[in-house]
Amino acid sequence: LGIAIAAQVRDTGSGNSLDSARPADLLAVLDNLNRREAALRQEIDALQSTIGSLQQRGSGAALDEAKQRLSALQIQVGTAPAVGPGVRMSIDDPAGKVGPEVVLDAIQELRAAGAEAIQIGGRDGAPLRVAVNTWVGGRSGAVVVDGTTLAPPYTVVAIGDPPTLAAAVNIPGGVVDTVSRSGGRLGIEQADSVTVSATRDPAARHYAQPGN
Repeated sequence: LGIAIAAQVRDTGSGNSLDSARPADLLAVLDNLNRREAALRQEIDALQSTIGSLQQRGSGAALDEAKQRLSALQIQVGTAPAVGPGVRMSIDDPAGKVGPEVVLDAIQELRAAGAEAIQIGGRDGAPLRVAVNTWVGGRSGAVVVDGTTLAPPYTVVAIGDPPTLAAAVNIPGGVVDTVSRSGGRLGIEQADSVTVSATRDPAARHYAQPGN
């Protein structure tokens, strides 16, 4: 189950859940996500090259603009940490009945509400950065994110407008209610400053090169 995959499959009218989506639809969406991430990473490479050239020429305004764009892209693909206003969300699951689809919905609601950077962690280990092609699977009580199994309670940190993010998960029939029906508890705290410290390693590039 991919975060962006879930959203795109619903948008294309393939069904209300990935369970009803055709394998061909899922493969097409996954390919599209991989292409999007590759394009973002290619733009990062091009910007890094541009910054190097501008530094040699001492270009002030253009250099600052390129650096700002590079920082924004690095945050978007998850290769750089981020700090800003946002929320801290905890999902307690004492009965072990909160499934991956619930965690997926929670993250997706934050993203739809404008979260610019998200990380998720479990009871043990370091948190994981949510990116364009992040996938969520596993089973109730043992959610798997990008191949790493997380044990409850789950902690999600998201950067964005705090009231908007909090409202997104508190809508009637939304994530808070879904967690409650599963026997869990969801708490959310708004903050003027939160830190998304988890980062992703840049993916190895085998074919694509920065364009002119």
